[in-house]
Amino acid sequence: MSYADVAARNAHQTEEETSHRRAPAVPEIQHDDESVHSLIDVDSPHVSSVPSDFSSQPVQTETQAERQRLEQEARDKAAEAKEKAALKKAQAKKRAGQSWDSLKANSDNPVFVGNAVTIAALGGLLGFGAYRKHIAGELTWKVAGLWAGAVGLFGVADYYVSQ
Repeated sequence: MSYADVAARNAHQTEEETSHRRAPAVPEIQHDDESVHSLIDVDSPHVSSVPSDFSSQPVQTETQAERQRLEQEARDKAAEAKEKAALKKAQAKKRAGQSWDSLKANSDNPVFVGNAVTIAALGGLLGFGAYRKHIAGELTWKVAGLWAGAVGLFGVADYYVSQ
C-alpha cells in the first residue's frame, strides 16, 4: 500500500492514539525579581583610593607579595635539592671506589675467585636454559620459580661452605 492510498482514505486517529505521541509539555520559567538584589551597588564606598606613589612601589599588591614569597621558596628548595644531589653523587663515587678497591684486595682470595666464576657460569647456564625453554614455548612462571628456588638454595649453600 502506498502513501497516496493511505492519504486518500483520510484515516483519522483517535484521541488515545494521538496522546501517546506527543512530547511532554515544556516547563515554564518562573520570573522572580529576587536575583536583582544581589547586584553590587556602584554608588557604595567599595572603591578605595591608593597613595600617589603606588606605581613606584616594588610590591603593589598582596597577591604579588605572596607570589614573590612562593617563588623564593621554590628557588630555595631547588638549591637545596641540587646540594643533596651533589652530595649523593659524591657518596656514590666514593662507594664505587671502595667496591673497586675491595675487588682488587680480594683478587688473590681463592674463595672469592671461585664464587665469581661459579656465579658467572651458573648465570650463563640458566640464561641459555631459559632461552631454550622460551623458544620451545615451555617457559612458564612455575619453571622460573623452580629455577629461582634452586638459585636461592645454591646461594645459601655457597654462603655456608664459603664460611
